[in-house]
Amino acid sequence: MEINITCNDHFEDFVLDWNYKFYFLVGGYGSSKSYHVVQKLHLKLLQEKRLALVVREVYDTIRDSCFSLLQDVAVDMGIYDMLKFKTSPMQVTYPNGSKIIFKGMDKPAKLKSINGVSIIWVEECSEVKYEGFKELLGRLRHPTLSNHIILSENPIEKANWTYKHFFIDEENNKQILDDEKLYIERIIKTNNTYYHHSICDDNYFLPQDYIKELDNMKEYDPDLYRVARQGRFGINGTKVLPQFEMMDHDLVMAKVGSIPSRFYRAGMDFGFETSYNALVRIAIDDVNKDLYIYWEYYKNHMTDDKTAKEIDEFRVNKELIRADSAEPKTIRFYQQEGFKMIGAKKYQGSRLQNTKKVKRFKHIYCSTKCVNVKKELKDLTYKQNEKGENIYDEFNIDPHTLSAIWYALDGYEVADYKRHYHSR
Repeated sequence: MEINITCNDHFEDFVLDWNYKFYFLVGGYGSSKSYHVVQKLHLKLLQEKRLALVVREVYDTIRDSCFSLLQDVAVDMGIYDMLKFKTSPMQVTYPNGSKIIFKGMDKPAKLKSINGVSIIWVEECSEVKYEGFKELLGRLRHPTLSNHIILSENPIEKANWTYKHFFIDEENNKQILDDEKLYIERIIKTNNTYYHHSICDDNYFLPQDYIKELDNMKEYDPDLYRVARQGRFGINGTKVLPQFEMMDHDLVMAKVGSIPSRFYRAGMDFGFETSYNALVRIAIDDVNKDLYIYWEYYKNHMTDDKTAKEIDEFRVNKELIRADSAEPKTIRFYQQEGFKMIGAKKYQGSRLQNTKKVKRFKHIYCSTKCVNVKKELKDLTYKQNEKGENIYDEFNIDPHTLSAIWYALDGYEVADYKRHYHSR
């Protein structure tokens, strides 16, 4: 069977090179990093019988990212019918006996039973903890085959372990590689590591309107522009939602009125003593990828029966509320009272993924009547660890209205500017 290999020029050397232990790919959105990692894996596993491991921090994110991409690229290469894709548990097998298995670092105990792995791909490696990375290195120890670990990411702040590990020797207080040099030379091979930098311009198959969207980020989120468009490390601002802004209530409602009703959502976070019952109504501008927050309910020290009376309009209107699934008894109470309420999906790592989802909106407009949303979100910042590094799923306060927005958005996906473009 003829294999079709269509590479962007900047990735051709990477796809064919297997001379190094570490392959570190960093770059902007849409540069086709992950697509070419998958090409590289398919080719190698067809040529040699190997066991490869694909890893992300959260296992539940793998199916719609790495596993799906492996299928798409197999179709593009004309090898799909040669492979077997199994979903439970996820694995890919090749005609020569090669296999790809998948693990999440949120379930580290399952790594200890893995043996014989000679290739590891860590997607979104900046999300994996450094201890997890070192655990993976311990799994990479095939006695006869060459061992390789491929790491791909969009850069974040230089305090992240990936920058420290691959660019700075902290123990000896010296630089391993100048990242500015990498941005200029694009590919550097040194210290048994293949460094590769890419941006969207390296992807010939990327639509111009996609590039324009990345260019527009410079105006509303300079930090995201640096990561998404330029693919560069740096210092991230500590604001969680830099695109958040207040808008006159009447103007918000005029905007909301032009949005189809199927994009109206309501989400609720439960609380009592020190936390709050936070219920919000939002509207999603699906065309422009803007979010409007136009109504709020925010109280504590309220029993469920009292709250039910105060939000009775939702029961009367049969308006769907997506709520915190960690409180099934509370949800059941509201359902018995006649409310249309369901639990939003939660899983280990969902705080981080939900925050990223909200951050993908170009603008977040909040009505001037939503004073508690403003209080919590306008200046919301990331919590930092003892080293001053941002913790991307923890905040300086407990933002109940952000949780309510997470739940309201359950099942909706903001356009992901990291989606893959290629020859098909």
